[in-house]
Formats: sequence, C-alpha cells, structure tokens
Amino acid sequence: MSQPKRLAVLVASLAVGGVGRVRVHLLNELIGQGLAVDLLVARTDSPYMHSLRRGVRVIHLKTSHAVFGALPFACYLRRHRPDAVLTERIRVNAMALRACRLAGSGTPVFTTLDTHLSRQLDSLQPAKKRKHLRMMRRYYPFNAGLIAVSDGVADDAAALIGYPRASIRTIPNPVVTPQLHEQARIPLAHPWFQPGQPPVILAVGRLEPQKDFATLLRAFAKLRRDGVYRLMILGEGKLRPELFDMASDLGIQADLQMPGFVENPYVFMARASLFVLSSAWEGSGNALTEALAVGTPAVATDCPSGPRETLADGRYGPLVPVGDADALAEAMRATLRNPPNANCLQSAVGRYTVEASAQGYLTAMGLV
Repeated sequence: MSQPKRLAVLVASLAVGGVGRVRVHLLNELIGQGLAVDLLVARTDSPYMHSLRRGVRVIHLKTSHAVFGALPFACYLRRHRPDAVLTERIRVNAMALRACRLAGSGTPVFTTLDTHLSRQLDSLQPAKKRKHLRMMRRYYPFNAGLIAVSDGVADDAAALIGYPRASIRTIPNPVVTPQLHEQARIPLAHPWFQPGQPPVILAVGRLEPQKDFATLLRAFAKLRRDGVYRLMILGEGKLRPELFDMASDLGIQADLQMPGFVENPYVFMARASLFVLSSAWEGSGNALTEALAVGTPAVATDCPSGPRETLADGRYGPLVPVGDADALAEAMRATLRNPPNANCLQSAVGRYTVEASAQGYLTAMGLV
C-alpha cells in the first residue's frame, strides 16, 4: 500500500482570531482527505492547538520565532522529505526557502497571501515597510506558487511585487464547516440575547487599528439616536482602553460590551440582529463570511480586499466607504429595518466551504 503524500505546514503560531481558526479548518480537512500533515510551529500557545485532529503531527521548532528555524527546518526536510511545504507571511516564507537550500531539497514551497499587502505595508514604519517590500520582491518569485485568499489580494500582490497575476491562484478561505453550524446552535444564556431584548449589533476581530472599531463606535452612537440598540465586539487587543474611553466620550458605554476573545463566536453571530465589519483592510473577511453562513444580516466597509467579493458587489449586504461613520450608520439603520432573507445569505458562501477550499489547495500544490 502506497504512503500518503505529506504536506509540511510552517507557521510561527496558530495564533488567535480568524486566521488561526481557518488554518485549523484546512489542516483538519486535509487529514480527512487522506493527506499526511506535519505542522511545524515556533509557539504552541494558541488556543486552537487542541482543535487539531489527532492525525496532524505537531513539530515544535524550539526557537523564539519561526524565522530563526532555518536549521531545524532543514533537518526536518532531510529526514521527512515532504512532498510540499505551505508557509505564511514573508519572513516565515523566506526562512523556508533558505532551509530548502540548506537541506539541498527540491521540495516545492507555496505561501498563502492572507491580507492586502499594500495596505499592510502602509501601516508599517517607512524603514520596516521598505525592508518587507524588498523581501517580498526577492523571495516570493522563488515559490512554486502563491495562493491568495481573495482576487483583490491576488491583484494587489501581482502589482506590488511584479509577480505574474496568472500565476497567483485564488482559493477562498475554509470558513464554513459543519462544526460552525453545530456551535451556532448551542444555547446562549447571555442576557442580551434573551426574548424581548433590544437588537444586538455584533462585530468580531482583534482590537487593532486594522479593524477600525473607532468608526463603528461613532456609527453606533449615531444609530442610537433612533432607539435602543446594543453593540458587542468580540476580540482582544491593544486598543481596548482607547475604545472604552471613546465609548464613554460618546455616551454609549452602557450599551457596549467587549467580552474579549471567545472560542465560539458563532453562538453570538446566530443570535445577533446585525453583523458589522468596519475594517480599513482585510484579506478576505472571515468573520463576515461566518455571519452570512449562519444567516445573519451584514454590513461591511468596501475595504481592500474581500468584502466586496463576499457580498457580491452589495447583493448580500451594503458596502460603505472605509472610515465613513455616517454611511455606516445609515447602512446599519436600513438593514435593521429591512433585513434580507437568511436562506439567501447562506447561499452566498458556498465557495467558502472547507471541502472546496481543501480541494483547491490540494490541486494547487499538486497533491491530488
């Protein structure tokens, strides 16, 4: 009996939030489709580690960061000879390519582009931005393939690094799983979601500048002039104190909750009256896709990249300019008054199933 093909997945950490969650979805599905999967990480402190299927072999690089793992990864390549390597982010990808040279390995290396690179670079200090751009232009062409999570990310990457657009494959993130729907049906005892309570508007994401929750708070303050609403933001990050201070200044602190990171956001999504994505930029907007999957109406900023593709140019929910609190408040108001049909929303996310995404990765990496 022939041995299954082996994929080495190299990441710094599974981390938290949407990116870590979809990585777990992908690895578990690849195991389910008969692939042997090795996950090589520098840190094992992610809350998602326990969600990996038993078949995923976790290998700790025992370095402070994956970028310092060229030697142990080269040793892994010589010993285990995987059929392909899948990486993330430029620094980890560069390390993987260096390790392949050290090992004398011809293993093809692929990398996932999970954010809008131009906007991400613009958020960095000038010197760091120049360094990262040089690395992208130097190392990305040596990959066997680049895999983007949305067409917008692919278009931007091709223009930014001078990579042929036709050589960048778009594979939507593996967001929709059977477990998502199971977790959404779990009873929720939170008092805000009991019968007779005011509508709850939900947002999910790290409390970081990228997510632009400041604009959401301003929009919510405008919406509350119409009546009683509540806002819940699930996620953790460095802007928590600043956002609380802003909520106090706006007079909305009594109707705002920020419970932090939760492992099951779907139970909240399924019961919210409206989901809002207020980001300045995204790769795909996983939480937006999750909200549609459970049939919750959604409003999103027309940020680069992903939401326009997910919402089909506004067919499945309004798109508003980034940073425009007035437009966001009006879109929230209109959607709450006239919500779309839940079945229609759920039909929008067929491309984001874990089965479709895993098959796309297998094909792209020549592992079928």
